[in-house]
Amino acid sequence: MIERKIISRKLKEYVIGDYIQKNLKRVGYSGTKIQKTPLGEKVIISASRPGLIVGRKGGNIKKLTADLKRKFNLENPQIEINEIQELNLDANIVAERIASYLERFGSSRFKNIGHKVIGEVMSTGALGIEILISGKIPGARAKRWRFYKGYLKKCGDMAVSGIKKAIATAHLKSGAVGIQVRIMPIELKEKNDIELLKIEEEVVEEIEIKEPKKEDVKEKSKTTDKKEKKNNKDKTKPTKKVAKKEDEKEDKKKNKKEDIKEKSKTTDKKEDKEKNEEDNKEKIKNKKPIKKDIKTKKTNKKK
Repeated sequence: MIERKIISRKLKEYVIGDYIQKNLKRVGYSGTKIQKTPLGEKVIISASRPGLIVGRKGGNIKKLTADLKRKFNLENPQIEINEIQELNLDANIVAERIASYLERFGSSRFKNIGHKVIGEVMSTGALGIEILISGKIPGARAKRWRFYKGYLKKCGDMAVSGIKKAIATAHLKSGAVGIQVRIMPIELKEKNDIELLKIEEEVVEEIEIKEPKKEDVKEKSKTTDKKEKKNNKDKTKPTKKVAKKEDEKEDKKKNKKEDIKEKSKTTDKKEDKEKNEEDNKEKIKNKKPIKKDIKTKKTNKKK
């Protein structure tokens, strides 16, 4: 029962997608998804030109909702438009672009169209691309032309589920032309990426050890002794800058000592002067009363 429900849901989704793709042309259609919500069923349409799907004043989108409700018995369908950012990595958009180029420019320029599209896809970062164009190109006999570049998986689970595939048809004067596109995106690089590790080889070389002669040993010892003596002399000899600094320091010390001696001499002289002045003052004081006695004596004699 569950399997039947899944199959019926997927079938319904495919039929709705096919109907939308036929009605919406030159819109950059990529795919459709249907999700069930409490309000109804949500139809997500992914395309490169969402403005053309909506239409003027929302006329196209209203018509589309009414058609889906009437033809596929959808309960309250709500259409949501998802804009695609990387156009060159979507296989459906690339196939539709090739078909529009062929209809516009004709079958004579199909090689230029194929190489141009491959260059655009590889420049965006795709790992590989393959384009198959089959039909009456360029003459009356039907042929298949293959354009490819880069790396593309052909077998395994990655080739089935990982690689993006698309089919489109271009209607020309000579007849219908089928276009198949396969693109290997960047996402698959991480899964299938292999790194080769480099093994460093150890190289073993044989070295011959020669015993030194006695004469060589003596000469080496002499040269080492001479070098040591020179180094010792260089260490004992002060450099010019160091010698100048030391001389300056000694001169400063001498100048300081001389200044201290001069100051001490001046202080000693001052002290001597002060002492002499004090001694003279004391002498003068002691002499005055003696002179008075002499005067009195003289007066007595005159009397």
